[in-house]
Amino acid sequence: MIDIHTHVLPGIDDGPQDTVGSVAMAHLAAERGTRTLVATPHVRADHRKVVIEEIQERARTLNRLVRDYGIDVFIVPGGEVGLSRALEMSDDELALVTLGGNGRDLLIESPYGQLPSVFESLLQSIVQRGFRVTLGHPELNPSFQADPERLGRVAEDGIVLQLTASSLALRRSAARSLAFRALQEGWASVLATDAHSAEWRPPDLNPGLEAARRAMPAAAAEIEWMVNDAPLAIVQGRELPPRPERKAGAERRGLWRRLVGRSAT
Repeated sequence: MIDIHTHVLPGIDDGPQDTVGSVAMAHLAAERGTRTLVATPHVRADHRKVVIEEIQERARTLNRLVRDYGIDVFIVPGGEVGLSRALEMSDDELALVTLGGNGRDLLIESPYGQLPSVFESLLQSIVQRGFRVTLGHPELNPSFQADPERLGRVAEDGIVLQLTASSLALRRSAARSLAFRALQEGWASVLATDAHSAEWRPPDLNPGLEAARRAMPAAAAEIEWMVNDAPLAIVQGRELPPRPERKAGAERRGLWRRLVGRSAT
């Protein structure tokens, strides 16, 4: 599996403080079946230790260390870019924090507060500069939680949606309800961990995958696509491969209503 959203680089944001913590994350990821971690430190004004010109070399250094320990995980560079910061950056600067260093794909962080009415047009302004945008953890945003159809329109406009896998394993939460709605409607294309350490939000996709498979057995192939084929295409800068079809008999609206009934706050 490929995890395109992790804070695995040591000592520069709110991920591990040292290489011991980073290696522990890589070891856990390998044990749980992940083979590639994209290092996506926060690219925001409040994380001054994140120097965009250093991210790619930091990722290469950590990758060598992890491989020297015999851990079967590749670390590749990236960044989780705040939208306001992205708007200020030049195209060359943005290229330095693209996923996999591919020059095309940006992971833009969903804000945690209420979204302005111009949010979507600001995202599109990044797209118009030649980048493909993946929007990280939109299920955590209160504006999208209050208006799920707004998130659907974002997806319809060509923005790739990345859900945090652990949101699917939560109980009775607005984030869980929206995450399952995005899955059920086919809005989301990627599941990732947004891992910060081996203990706090660890790099383990499996609890979320298991919750999704239990709730949506007809979409098992699609769920696998979201942690393998789709993230691989993003890291490589290719077009996303076709989404697998669901098995006949999937009750899309009915399942969504049952999930809402169990999860609403």
